[in-house]
Amino acid sequence: MTDKTAIRNAATVIVLRDRETAPQVLMGQRGAKAVFMPNKFVFPGGAVDRGDIDIPLAAPIPQPCHTRLSEGTDQPGLVHALGAAAIRELWEETGLILGRPGSWDNPPPADWQTFAARGFVPDASALRFVFRAITPPGRPRRFDARFFLIDADAVATDLDDFDAACDELSALQWIPLAEARSFDLPFITEVVLAEVAQRVSDPTPPEGVPFFSNDDENREFRRLAGQIDRQARMD
Repeated sequence: MTDKTAIRNAATVIVLRDRETAPQVLMGQRGAKAVFMPNKFVFPGGAVDRGDIDIPLAAPIPQPCHTRLSEGTDQPGLVHALGAAAIRELWEETGLILGRPGSWDNPPPADWQTFAARGFVPDASALRFVFRAITPPGRPRRFDARFFLIDADAVATDLDDFDAACDELSALQWIPLAEARSFDLPFITEVVLAEVAQRVSDPTPPEGVPFFSNDDENREFRRLAGQIDRQARMD
């Protein structure tokens, strides 16, 4: 039976702190009543909003990430929207700002207005595309999620100040990378953490970005800007 659940583009941000000494990642816990992944510890992130494509960026997502994000899509402006969504979701869910000092003439409503009020414009130049995964069929919500890694040094605000965060994630905390997999995590988050650990130990840019593709008829693991490596399930 074909899964009719719409797949939404989404952006997730992995903030890496103290990469060279004692690496930590920022995570929070989803609520017990959340429709998608209740009680799980996750990275900040969420779906791309329609207005994200129109958000001015001080600098875009760099190459080769831009090209790899464009692979397999014909949606104009999607890479720009993903960058804006990543910055917006980080701000909404943690209160941290990825941006440069500057002012907006007419900031859009809601969360972007509060972002602009802090005296910053969003800057996507620190985002590094490290993983992509589509939620498997049969889930209450499905996302085509792009995971971005940033070094905490790129954050413009106090790394320990979460006062501006919304209540979507609780227990926001910096978790030692070596301990993160002991928390209650979604399967795909465990896989992404393994990729992040590899990036920490070997900062050389990889030849491709891992992509778990899950549609109704085909489940496979491939590398964007690379070749299909093997069949893999996201159970």
